[in-house]
Amino acid sequence: MSKANNKNKAFEIGGVTIPPGERASVEFEVAKLYTHSPLSVTAEVIHGKKPGPVLMINAAIHGDELNGVEVVRQTLERLNPATLKGTVIAIPVVNVFGFIHKSRYLPDRRDLNRCFPGSERGSIAGRMAYQIFEQIVRRCTHIIDLHTAAIYRTNLPQIRANLANEETNEMAVAFGTPVVIDAALREGSLRSEAENIGIPVITYEAGEALRFEPYAITAGVNGVKRVMQHLGMIRKSARKSKVEPVIARATRWLRAESDGILRSHVSLGQRVSKGQLLASISSPGGSEEIQTIAPLGGIIIGQQTLPLVNEGDAIFHIAYFEEPDRLVEQQVEHYLDEVTDDASNEIKFGIGVQ
Repeated sequence: MSKANNKNKAFEIGGVTIPPGERASVEFEVAKLYTHSPLSVTAEVIHGKKPGPVLMINAAIHGDELNGVEVVRQTLERLNPATLKGTVIAIPVVNVFGFIHKSRYLPDRRDLNRCFPGSERGSIAGRMAYQIFEQIVRRCTHIIDLHTAAIYRTNLPQIRANLANEETNEMAVAFGTPVVIDAALREGSLRSEAENIGIPVITYEAGEALRFEPYAITAGVNGVKRVMQHLGMIRKSARKSKVEPVIARATRWLRAESDGILRSHVSLGQRVSKGQLLASISSPGGSEEIQTIAPLGGIIIGQQTLPLVNEGDAIFHIAYFEEPDRLVEQQVEHYLDEVTDDASNEIKFGIGVQ
């Protein structure tokens, strides 16, 4: 390819024209509140000097899921438009209303991630989803959707993706979490509706809501970088070790069998065996107690953090694998040790979470 043909063209989005090699903040009015105040979403657009993919990196579709917000910020801090190939559209906060109110939901109690592709004349959630989908999502070639567990739960760093899609599968493997879940597409989710129009999407899950957790943030930043390297957007660098993800053949939530006080006996990422005691649920005075037993062996990839439970609450998320659980556990432990060390070094040298 000649040098003339290898130059990028200006990128237009939201009525803003961004020349190659530059960065711009672009605001999108996505709805109006009952006060007639506009509700806007801000996208940071980094347009590389050379052509390449258009990657959207977004966080806080659920407004209380904060780890991804910091992943976006740190990723932007590291990108250089002069050497970038393609375009990054970074949206640190998609659900601005939920973010302001520290809530997962919108004012109509709708889950934005069940409202895509939205409706121009729908509820506030539908209108927001419509504007985001039409103005931003349709401009992308690839998407990384950043999440945490819901409030009072935590997730092991993991990727959820439709692995039947070859491009999506490659992105999932490139991200480099030790566990990848072949997750069914849920109607109305960003992941489902974007893939319906040919855009591969992976969802990163790590940590819990309303917190900044350095290990989850560092794992996210590293994963985004690896996907960008895989897509040819940034130069590959030497890595300490290559993570070979393990695909979960199935996952299952275990639910509380009684109301009471939950005392967990296992931790996130731990290997559990069939018949192992996972938790005890007792009355506050301890006169009655129910034991939660693992029905099968697997790895804990999610769990409730609040010790107060009602019967039927989801308390442990267990993944099952074709590979021996011991090997998966070792891989998870090695991965968490590495990202914890990386996060500690970043904080030490003043470039991590303050």
